[in-house]
Amino acid sequence: MNRIEKTFKSLNRPALITFITAGDTDYETSMNVLKSLPDAGADIIELGMPFTDPVADGPVIQLASQRALKNGANMHKTLQMVTEFRKNNANTPIILMGYANPVFAYGMKAFTKDAGLAGVDGLIIVDMPPEESKELQNLSQTHGLSIIRLITPTTDEKRLPKVLKGANGFLYYVSITGITGAASANLTKLKPHIEQIRKSTDLPIVIGFGIKTPEDVAKIAKIGDGIVVGSSIIQTIEKKIKNADPAPVIAQVKLLAKAL
Repeated sequence: MNRIEKTFKSLNRPALITFITAGDTDYETSMNVLKSLPDAGADIIELGMPFTDPVADGPVIQLASQRALKNGANMHKTLQMVTEFRKNNANTPIILMGYANPVFAYGMKAFTKDAGLAGVDGLIIVDMPPEESKELQNLSQTHGLSIIRLITPTTDEKRLPKVLKGANGFLYYVSITGITGAASANLTKLKPHIEQIRKSTDLPIVIGFGIKTPEDVAKIAKIGDGIVVGSSIIQTIEKKIKNADPAPVIAQVKLLAKAL
């Protein structure tokens, strides 16, 4: 089993997955936050790959990418962060999440190789549909990387088999038809669709977008195998962190973990 599989099998509750943007607000701050997340309660970490045009993301994460890029963030430094993290943590899965453009710019073959060597466990490339991801899927398999696919409220039974083909690690259910950090997820609407998806896959279903508070986490945990919180953590980094001290994020993640 890889780290993702081990994590889900070891928990008797839904997993808490936290998202931060690599290099936000600068390398030192981001590294300190990244290292602090597991002890604060994060079971899996999504590390955003900074990009100039993150079209699926709302203003909060867009600004995080801008701050990171302004302070010198790039793909090499993102992978360097994972390498440094792995020196003291061999167990917590790290998922790189972002867009195809930086991967293409780095070189797909070099990227998957270097990501695997750094200790990355999986990839979420939000603007690369299954029909266009065969090369990435083959290279990722070679280097032990899971390809994690997005499912949305508009993914119907006809589309679902194409999304599931080649997917591994877990499925990321985008709970709203919109951008990150926008409206809150509607449990009543989500539940029937997620139950329908479970009939077609044994992969864990993780729910993200529109989940901000411990109350949101507790509510969504009733139907998901994992919950992703991102924008509210990014806001804490932006507004409350001083001198690269991760204490405000640690406190926030502890509250989210307690809700589970």
